[in-house]
Amino acid sequence: MRHLIIAILLIVSPPLWAKDKSKDLLNQLVGGSKTQSSTGSDVSESDASAGIKESLAQGVSASIKRLGTTDGFLKDQVVRIAVPKSMRTLADTASKLGAGKYVDEFETSMNRAAEKAVPAAADIFADAIRQMTVKDALGIVRGEPDAGTQYFRRVTEDKLRDSFLPIVSKATGETGVTKSYKKLSKKGGGLGGLMGGGESMDLDGYVTDKAMDG
Repeated sequence: MRHLIIAILLIVSPPLWAKDKSKDLLNQLVGGSKTQSSTGSDVSESDASAGIKESLAQGVSASIKRLGTTDGFLKDQVVRIAVPKSMRTLADTASKLGAGKYVDEFETSMNRAAEKAVPAAADIFADAIRQMTVKDALGIVRGEPDAGTQYFRRVTEDKLRDSFLPIVSKATGETGVTKSYKKLSKKGGGLGGLMGGGESMDLDGYVTDKAMDG
């Protein structure tokens, strides 16, 4: 996360400081020093915080826009939602029986549901960035590599879940997640019967969790 934010700062070059201050600012933030910039003036922590928040806002907006479009989840191998671990044996069996298309159909339906839910995160993340203190902002850059992730998890997790779940529930119906699950279960031979119907698994909860991870 630290490297991501530094990269964002270098690319975005927010108007809150001149370009010739960017390198000095980053050195101060990462090193925690209070050296002067190349123009001879100190960059205040409040200015640095504002710059970090602006860059985070732009980065988050770009990520939500990318993930919230068709194939945003499905074609991204990092966040793509795969068959739940508890179903992998079933999926493998179905594939061996020549029914791999049902595995693909099931995974596609879950990813489509996540893509529909992600845009709802925009306002939640925007609020999290607005309420970010100077200490929070500087801590993201100076802290542990996952400091940014931990901040957003702490501030947004409950709100995201409350916001995502009803959207995912609706989207799973529209994209046919449960229907695809039942098809896969039938094609998986005896294992499908042991797994039960789509109602026996919290598919909405699973997709919601994976969408939040993304």
